[in-house]
Amino acid sequence: MRKLLQSLSFRLALTYVFLFCLSVALIAGLFYWTTVIRPTDALKAQVEREGRVLSRLYLDGGREALKQALERRTAEPNERKAFHAFLDPQGMPVSANLPSWPRESSSRWIEIEADTYLEGDEIDHNSLVRDHRFPDGARLLIGRDAEDITARDEIIRTGALWVLSATLVLGVAVGLLMSRAIGHRIDTINLAARRIMDGEFSGRVPVRGSNDDFDRLGETLNLMLERIQESFEAVRRVSDNVSHELRTPLARLVARLERLEPENGDPSQRLMLQDLAIDEARRLQRIFDALLRIAWIESGGREKDLRFTDVSLLLTDVAEYHAPEAARRTVQLISAIDPGLTAEADPDLLFQAVSNLLDNALKYVPEGGKVYVQARKTDSRIQIRISDNGPGLAADEIDRVTERFYRGANAKASPGEGLGLSVVAAIAKFHAADLRLVALNPGLAVEFTI
Repeated sequence: MRKLLQSLSFRLALTYVFLFCLSVALIAGLFYWTTVIRPTDALKAQVEREGRVLSRLYLDGGREALKQALERRTAEPNERKAFHAFLDPQGMPVSANLPSWPRESSSRWIEIEADTYLEGDEIDHNSLVRDHRFPDGARLLIGRDAEDITARDEIIRTGALWVLSATLVLGVAVGLLMSRAIGHRIDTINLAARRIMDGEFSGRVPVRGSNDDFDRLGETLNLMLERIQESFEAVRRVSDNVSHELRTPLARLVARLERLEPENGDPSQRLMLQDLAIDEARRLQRIFDALLRIAWIESGGREKDLRFTDVSLLLTDVAEYHAPEAARRTVQLISAIDPGLTAEADPDLLFQAVSNLLDNALKYVPEGGKVYVQARKTDSRIQIRISDNGPGLAADEIDRVTERFYRGANAKASPGEGLGLSVVAAIAKFHAADLRLVALNPGLAVEFTI
């Protein structure tokens, strides 16, 4: 029972039942006031007026005048039958069409059953009566038929009681069913979450296909779980790659440093080993810098500083920055950048992304090759395309080349750490941009659409 009362769905159902009962009570109260209380007040006011007039008539005109007035009142056609009982000071009836009346006089309103009979049928009447006592001890009871009001009063009271009782019972029953149904759906989500907590990252929240709130919540949670699973797998791959990539340079660094021991007296060899050790250390530093830069961008360590950026001018600057390296390697660096391209972007990160792409292209394209820097507007977006006629990538390598430390078969002979495109992918995600690699055979094109 305690668990049931702690259920949010059950409490919501009870709240709904309470509000529904309150609404029914308010509507029934308004209906009761309109059909019972208001007509009763109007009838009481009519009887009060008639009682004052007849009382004044008795005081001014005497017994006979009141008797004649009562007889005329009884004979007058009216939707509500007139009732009266005029008693002399000794309590004997002078004129009456009420079948009975209270022995003692009362200042309160009195309901008196005044049924009549016609051709063997009983006609129900319920007279609402006011009792007047005169100074000489005579009594005048004046009333009008209120049978319809009394019947409505009884029907409304009984009906309201049954409706509220049935509503309460049905509401509690519906609350139990809702609590059970909703609780079952919530339990499935809790079960999936606990499986994830236990390390079963392949677990998912069941979706029934009804497209209700729980299905939409389940779909959202499943998407979140897929992202979490991808993140964990990426972290695991990065850990494996880091341990693999760092083991070799660290081993070489230690070995070369060990050969710098004092007993080795060849100065030229010592200088050569020192240079090699410095190169390995700088390579390790580049790896750590790139990893930290990727983590910094992906984790939100860099706040989004998107501002109005002249993309055409930025790409021109990148091409000019790499022009000396292209000339040194006798590579043609060809620019086809549409003027006036502007976007909301972080210019520093965008410069770094395009610079990494150009650096990769110049690194792997053979001497005398060509590298293209292109930019154009497509619909409401800007497509930046860096392409070359180098060895390119195999089809099965394109999907993996943005992974940290992954290097294609044609790139392993060239210097590098396999982190350049990982940085570009992180910057693309930072800008909500599309990054696409296209095999040209020969060559490779990288499209960065922002």
